[in-house]
Amino acid sequence: METNRSLVFAVIIILLVAFAVGCSREAASAPAEQTNQQTALPDRDPALAHKLVGEGAVLLDVRTVDEYAERHLDKAVNIPVDKLNAQMTEIEKLTSGDKTKPIVVYCQAGGRAGRAKSMLAAAGYTKVTNLGGIDDWDKK
Repeated sequence: METNRSLVFAVIIILLVAFAVGCSREAASAPAEQTNQQTALPDRDPALAHKLVGEGAVLLDVRTVDEYAERHLDKAVNIPVDKLNAQMTEIEKLTSGDKTKPIVVYCQAGGRAGRAKSMLAAAGYTKVTNLGGIDDWDKK
């Protein structure tokens, strides 16, 4: 009976230690998460997009080449979303290698721009905003 009590006590101690270690790791990762939230830009904010582009942000049209040829925003660079990962070196050129340089992404309605924003974030770009669709530009 005494052996069972000792075994139960040992298991409880091990669980408490594991819980304490798990909590301390979670607390250590919180500052990095807060930093990412501080550098993230809000999406679908035409006024912010105009401000950023006016200050020199990259304006990236991720629609198809045909859509871009039909109509695009002034100063926009076209890299279709399905070719974006393969053309990250072009993004590096456009940002002069600065992964904190703002990038405003748009497409026809916002879906492809959202995918592009995720790809750019995965590549380390920290200040990317999804304008939404091309018509959202005029909603400032």
